[in-house]
Amino acid sequence: MGATGAAGRAAPAGADARAVNPAATQPLAAADARRIAEAFLPEFPLGNRYDYYYVRGKLGSDPLYPGVLAALRGSDAPLLDLGCGLGLLAHALRCDGQTQAYRGVDNDSAKIARARRAADTSGLTHTRFDVIDLANTVPEHRGSVAILDVLQYLDADAQRALLVNAAAMLMPGALLVIRSALDDDSGRARATRVTDRLANWIGWMRFRPRCWPTREGLRETLEATGLQAEFAPLYANTPFNNWLIVAKRPAS
Repeated sequence: MGATGAAGRAAPAGADARAVNPAATQPLAAADARRIAEAFLPEFPLGNRYDYYYVRGKLGSDPLYPGVLAALRGSDAPLLDLGCGLGLLAHALRCDGQTQAYRGVDNDSAKIARARRAADTSGLTHTRFDVIDLANTVPEHRGSVAILDVLQYLDADAQRALLVNAAAMLMPGALLVIRSALDDDSGRARATRVTDRLANWIGWMRFRPRCWPTREGLRETLEATGLQAEFAPLYANTPFNNWLIVAKRPAS
């Protein structure tokens, strides 16, 4: 993000100067959010519509996916989405016209089953979903890696291990794209902690948050793997302290 942050506000102190289309700091267009959400409608009229309303609400309010799409645009490296949940990134990529091979992995088998069904309903191509517990298994992959809203569910050592493993997967020209809340003294950080705990309490997230990373800690870990990272706020009009981190190996 450049000197101007979401909705035309000045970016917070410490944000890296990046030239990002302002549209990347806002949620998906309502029509796109609705079209993607329709893939999550139940098979029968009286079926459970929770996923439909969740997907439509998230895509229509969270700038996560436009920010990630902007970072990945122009790269054809295969993408591994670690902790993919319902696989919304795959739908957003295809809606954006991006055609790179996509693989999403998550330890929640129920979400993976629903992700597969929605991908089939939408006819997504070059898309695959697998149940993998990242605490015990490192997927084989060469390409780009996305880690979106996952790090806070790992302790500090597990965060470092995941980032080191992800960095080793990057092929030349590939990107490591992270969206994470950052731990600091801001009101946004406090709102994020409360919301993440609530998501676990109501059962949407299976695990309690364990450790919110700091900006300094992430930069240190990524630089130790040879990556250069840029940080930009990615919260738009939400109350959360979410940031986009894009890391890559410097050109030799």
